[in-house]
Amino acid sequence: MAEQLLLENDEKHLTKPLLAVAFLASFGSSMLYGFNLAVVNSPAQYIKDFYNETLVEDYNWTPDEKQLTVLYSLTVSIFAIGGMTGALLVGKLVTKYGRKGTLVRSTVLVFIAGALLGFSRLCRMPAMVIIGRFVTGVHSGISLSVVPMYLGEIAPKNLRGFLGLVPSIHICLGVFIAQVLGLHELLGKEEHWPLLLSLVVFPTTIQLMLLPWFPESPRYLLIEKENLHATIAALKWYRPKGDIQAEVDEMQEEQRSLSSIQTVSVWGLLMDRSVRWQVITIVVVNIGMQLSGIDAIWFYTNDIFSDAGIPEPYIQYTTVGTGAIEVISGMLGCFTIERLGRRPLMIGGFLFMGLCCAGITVTVLFQAQVSFMRYISVGCVVGIIAGFCIGPAGVPFLITAELFKQSHRPAAYTVAGCLNWLSNFTIGFVFPFLEMSLGPYCYLIFCTICLGVAVYTIFIIPETKNKTFMEISQMFAAKNNILKEELHSNGHLKMAVMNGYGTLGRHDEK
Repeated sequence: MAEQLLLENDEKHLTKPLLAVAFLASFGSSMLYGFNLAVVNSPAQYIKDFYNETLVEDYNWTPDEKQLTVLYSLTVSIFAIGGMTGALLVGKLVTKYGRKGTLVRSTVLVFIAGALLGFSRLCRMPAMVIIGRFVTGVHSGISLSVVPMYLGEIAPKNLRGFLGLVPSIHICLGVFIAQVLGLHELLGKEEHWPLLLSLVVFPTTIQLMLLPWFPESPRYLLIEKENLHATIAALKWYRPKGDIQAEVDEMQEEQRSLSSIQTVSVWGLLMDRSVRWQVITIVVVNIGMQLSGIDAIWFYTNDIFSDAGIPEPYIQYTTVGTGAIEVISGMLGCFTIERLGRRPLMIGGFLFMGLCCAGITVTVLFQAQVSFMRYISVGCVVGIIAGFCIGPAGVPFLITAELFKQSHRPAAYTVAGCLNWLSNFTIGFVFPFLEMSLGPYCYLIFCTICLGVAVYTIFIIPETKNKTFMEISQMFAAKNNILKEELHSNGHLKMAVMNGYGTLGRHDEK
């Protein structure tokens, strides 16, 4: 079905190797991010009881309810601290080990975290839970940036949108799986919570067995490793029957445009005036994505449903229903992005989320007068989730790959990832205080942010669908006050044809 939707009028086919590596990389990495976001919700009280029992019996300390809440909040929020740590490592890791190599090596973190979480109750050590959550966060911080980077570099330009949103589907799927497994009928019992938290090792095991057999990113092999033979072999693997000549030429054009193939540092990225508006764009969309209110919705869905009058025994099933909507919405975005483009999904998603945030404020204010307003507020919650998953959930990671050339891309993902995780942590920490001080009016802040990002997208971000990385750089040249000629290197190169594919540059000999 995916191929039928995407092959019409496209110059490159969605091959089985491309589809396989997209699902494999996302299954063992991106899905774990979604799973770890939601997995601690169901066993929250059991984890608190474990902390209380252990501290009383083993450490002779009887914590009060506030102290237990602080410990549990640390257990939840340290995942974001680990994520930010992982994001800071991305630039150096992908430069040294490559995109696929980084994903394969980072799997060791999942096995360490799985062991800590799985044996924490047996060892009666609360610290193992907290450390395990931190380590899973480090892995998610790495994979959340590396998977879209890897898929964006191996995909032909007409399939970059589709493959770029495959990770976002798996994030939604991970949330849904955590919600389903957390049901009381399955693993939502007190004796099963360590097993529930440690299930992350199974998808990663499958990824570790299969992903090493796939090639590295062709762009990494050519532009950073200067290995034309390996580049051609990788492209032939991913496009068994396609003509790779044009892609090799496009990569080499990008290689020639770089004054140096050395990876730019984060500081160098921030100081480079030739990518000023690209940097501003990833700052706006990544902060806006997390401060749109979606994290507040995910963190406090049960409370909102409880306030809406849904009976306590049915709240867990309602929450699972929202998870199913996330998966469906993510798939809808994945199959429409190459037809509609990046900008329409971003603009439509943020506008719809903004309206739903405003709707929550209105419905909560009138709940006392009109009883059915409670259920409209639930509908607004579902609308925010659906709007987010269709566009803003995956497009920011995709366009981070598209807006930068090879030399700047690792640093760009480091900046985007750090801002993403920092904003995630901030909203999770600040939202309860906002709600206490502003009540339902706090959602108007999220509404303003969503509308602001939508307006920015309308006036600043160009459509990148079916554009090469060089073409996208040239589209920003005017905004950055850079002549298009300045995007190309002044080095004098002679080109030699190798194996009939592309050319191999060398400096003029005197």
